[in-house]
Amino acid sequence: MQGKVSSERTAMATVYVGIDVDVCKEWLDIHLHPLGRSFRVANDTAGLRRLKRELDALGQMPRAALHIVMEATGKLHRAALRSLHADGFYVSVVDPLRARLFAKACGFLAKTDRLDARLLAIMGEALKPAQTPPPGQALEALQELVNARAAATSERTALSNRMKTAATAFLRKEPTRRLAALDTHIARLDAEIERSIGTEPEMRRRLDILISIPGIGAVTAASLIAGLCELGACSGKQAAMLAGLAPLACESGERAGHRAIRGGRPAPRNAIYMAALSASRHNPDLAHFAERLKKAGKPNKVVLVAVMRKLIVLANTLITKNRIWTPNPP
Repeated sequence: MQGKVSSERTAMATVYVGIDVDVCKEWLDIHLHPLGRSFRVANDTAGLRRLKRELDALGQMPRAALHIVMEATGKLHRAALRSLHADGFYVSVVDPLRARLFAKACGFLAKTDRLDARLLAIMGEALKPAQTPPPGQALEALQELVNARAAATSERTALSNRMKTAATAFLRKEPTRRLAALDTHIARLDAEIERSIGTEPEMRRRLDILISIPGIGAVTAASLIAGLCELGACSGKQAAMLAGLAPLACESGERAGHRAIRGGRPAPRNAIYMAALSASRHNPDLAHFAERLKKAGKPNKVVLVAVMRKLIVLANTLITKNRIWTPNPP
């Protein structure tokens, strides 16, 4: 079990509500468990109003006795999450991979929107995931800006690589204007990201702490603020697990298998990768740490991942203590 269930919710039988967001963004498929009832509403304001009316019509059951479970689907689930949370519903957002693995563990290999909604409701009863409050408006806007910058950077890299392999002069020359436009677009995104962070004192303080660490620049810091908002509110091990940088055990009986990283959030992990390359050279403590691992015979990739994990743990510690990095710890 994750989280705690209030006494008000346990005083009566809980109804679990699974909500599956249609990939075409137009519909929400709903299943009420254990009532066995399914229906569909539009994924808009009118549809959400109808959903709340249907839930309120379940006898004298208060909203706190309903447990709503939905998958994280980028931006598609955010409107429903924000609206339901604002009206006092208990909403949990779960990892889609976790939901799919749960469905397979239950023996359901088929996948439909209606079936997914039912399995989400059953998953809520079995695992009782913790409540997921919606992110703040400022953080949500920053996340969108950071994601847009990452997409523009990927497009610029792909276009540049295409130019290098083009066989004709026309194809080598034509993308030049697009590259210039992308450079301007990325520069404007950087300015908007800086402005957005500057208007929020808490995010501005996080930025100052992160960029004080040798190896972490403004772009990496913005990615960590947007992608790992839990920094400062969790332990170092939890921060490493969220970033997908915690080596996972692979043991059975007398066999001790090779530990490897897996899962986690790819966006902040990709951002910290470049920071680790710089920190392993210019951060005195991490450079010494990397050199010690190399002398111990560790492969270069293992050394780099270890430096990445050290950076995440260091960033989490500094944000927790609300202090700037200094060469000599206090």
